[in-house]
Amino acid sequence: MKRLFLPALFFALACCQGHQMSSNDVVFVSNEAGHVSLVDGASGRIEGVLATGPRPRGMAFSPDRRTFYVAASQANRIEAWDVRSRKLVRTYDAGTDPERFAISPDGRTAYIANEDHSAISFLDLPSGRITREVKVGPEPEGVGVSPDGKLVVATSETANLAHFIDAGTGKLLDSLPVGSRPRFVLFLRGSRTVWVSSEQRGTITVFDAATRRVLKTIDLTETFDIDQPVQAVEMRSAPDESRVYVAMGRANRVAELDAASGKILRWWPTGERTWGIGLSSDMSRLYAASGLSGTLTIIDLTRGKVMETVKLGGRPWGAVAAAR
Repeated sequence: MKRLFLPALFFALACCQGHQMSSNDVVFVSNEAGHVSLVDGASGRIEGVLATGPRPRGMAFSPDRRTFYVAASQANRIEAWDVRSRKLVRTYDAGTDPERFAISPDGRTAYIANEDHSAISFLDLPSGRITREVKVGPEPEGVGVSPDGKLVVATSETANLAHFIDAGTGKLLDSLPVGSRPRFVLFLRGSRTVWVSSEQRGTITVFDAATRRVLKTIDLTETFDIDQPVQAVEMRSAPDESRVYVAMGRANRVAELDAASGKILRWWPTGERTWGIGLSSDMSRLYAASGLSGTLTIIDLTRGKVMETVKLGGRPWGAVAAAR
C-alpha cells in the first residue's frame, strides 16, 4: 500500500506545483516613475520594462489585443507598443497632460482626458490627428466609451460631474453630479448602464445610459468600518458582468461586488493606495497596483486569497493583462 501511495502523492504534488507555475498572461503595470513593468501573472516574476515617456498612467489595448497603448502624461502623448515584440511602434500627440483614455470598439479613436486642459480630445488613430476637443469640467480624469461606440462618458474630479458626450458628433449631452472626485467610468449591460466611481466619497453612481437617470448609488462606507478612508477608484467587470471589482485607493483593499445588487461579496488586502486593477483573461487572477508601497498584489480569485506581493518600487499606477 505504501509503495502505491507514495508515488501517487509525489505525482499529485508535482501536478500542484506545475499548476502553480503555469503562466498564461503578462501584466503591464504603469509606473509614474517613468516606465511600464512587465510581470508574469502567475508567478509575479518581473520580465522587463518598457521605457516609456515620463509619468505613464492610463493604459488600454486595441480591440484585437495586439497593440498596447499608454499615456505618457508629462510627454503629452499616447504611445503604441506591439504586445508581442514589446517594441514602440508609434507615438501620438495627445494634447496636454493626458491621464486616462478609452479606445473605441472599432479601434480607430482614442478618447483622451486632458487633465489640465479641461477637455476630452478625440484622437483619430489611423491619421494621428486630434479631430475635436470637447470642453468639460476642470481636471477630467476618467473616460469610457460604450460597447456600441455611441456614447462617451467623462468625469471631472474637481467639479464632481459626469459628462455625457455623443461620440459621433462630439456634442455634450449632459453634465450630472456624482460623488466627490469621480475617477473611473465602466459600462455594463452592453451599453445600457454606466457606473461612475467617486474616490473621496467612496461611492459608485449607476446611471441609465439612455435616460441619464440615476438608478442607484452604491456606498462602500456602509460595509467598511475601518480607520483608513473608504474610497472607490478603478473598476473592472467579469466578462459575464456578474461581478465588478473596485480598487479602494487609500483603504488598501480591492472589493468584489455583485453587479446586480451592488452588494460586496469579498475583499482582499493590497498595498498602500491602490489606484489601478486588472484581470487575467481567464478570470483566475486579479492584479492591484499600489503607488505608495510600490507593489503589485496578485490575487487568486478561484481560491479567494492573495498569491503574491511583487515589489516594483517607484509609483505603480495601473495594471492591465495580456494573454500570452
